[in-house]
Amino acid sequence: MRVHGTKKKRLEEVLEGIWTLREAGGCTLEELHAQTGEPITEELLEELQAEGMVRLRGEEVELTEKGERLAREVVRRHRLAERLLSDVLELSESVAESHACEFEHLLSPEATDSVCTFLGHPPTCPHGKPIPRGECCSKLRKEVHPLVTPLSELEVGAEAKIVFISPRRHSTLDRLASLGVVPGSTLKLHQRSPAYVIRVGELEVALDPEIAGEIYVKAAVKQKHH
Repeated sequence: MRVHGTKKKRLEEVLEGIWTLREAGGCTLEELHAQTGEPITEELLEELQAEGMVRLRGEEVELTEKGERLAREVVRRHRLAERLLSDVLELSESVAESHACEFEHLLSPEATDSVCTFLGHPPTCPHGKPIPRGECCSKLRKEVHPLVTPLSELEVGAEAKIVFISPRRHSTLDRLASLGVVPGSTLKLHQRSPAYVIRVGELEVALDPEIAGEIYVKAAVKQKHH
């Protein structure tokens, strides 16, 4: 698609709109006008058809194979961005949606796969809609594990580095910091029940399951000895 800037953004939004409406059962021109928030001009439709991305069947708008591929990429970027902004940054639904609408036009394929892997290859967006799978998701089933996971998913005896902490209460962050449990610190999980017990430096810290689920870590890579 050899278009740039605002025109590229507009074309992607239309393709995304067609995909989203199709999930709900179908896409007519009238529905597409309402979905994208502004009228679809005849010029834009002609360009989409000339680019081989859509075809019209009366009032019905359909994606071609090329349009399907591009729409899939936009939808995937948008829904992954929603997950990142909602789950990690804990932004409100309206703010997350607004920023996701911008991210979907900016993320490269490499960045998109990195976000997906970072989030653990989530199957759905915060609204429960499916996130189209990527190549990184196919590899997950064979060889790749999420790079970042909650501490609560760590195995006993495993060492990991704290990547970020996403507490529901700010006071939790202050208390953890006073114990040396901060991003960048290395910890080792000693037990999971009845409380999670970790060692950070020379200090052992007991955590309840809720807090353990709010600390996200990257497991240390085990070195192979020959």
